[in-house]
Amino acid sequence: MSENKAIHTKASIGHVHLKVSDLERSIKFYTEVLGFEVTTRMGKSAAFLSAGGYHHHIGLNTWESRGGPVPAFNSTGLYHVAILVPDRRELARAIKRLAEHDWPIDGMADHGVSEAIYLRDPDGNGLEIYADRPKVQWPKDDKGNLVMYSEPLDIQSVMKEL
Repeated sequence: MSENKAIHTKASIGHVHLKVSDLERSIKFYTEVLGFEVTTRMGKSAAFLSAGGYHHHIGLNTWESRGGPVPAFNSTGLYHVAILVPDRRELARAIKRLAEHDWPIDGMADHGVSEAIYLRDPDGNGLEIYADRPKVQWPKDDKGNLVMYSEPLDIQSVMKEL
């Protein structure tokens, strides 16, 4: 008998835990700029943040990184954390919040399956904020295979959602 070695289809990424150099600076960014809420703190060394009352989507700590440098560009490590928002309107709200805080956006893209913006947190960690298109709209080739791409994001169209 062959045992199925695939991960369960209902598995998902539950949270991300980041090493940061300055906890208060990171809390300020993730709450004021991105809009997450602090759910709990562990003294001056860690905080847990969420959206919608979940226990935590993001953990921040300085246990091994207090005062540490931004990782070198050409090194291994986390490429980015992707934050899924429920729709284009929420993507537009995120873009508006970033603009209100003069926070730089590194890039924007339409991937066919989703629309996304890319930025960095205060410690240089890559972030993607994106909204999926409805699954029935995902592009497929003539054999039914998913086709993803990177085209320019129609930012005016997204911002019209506000």
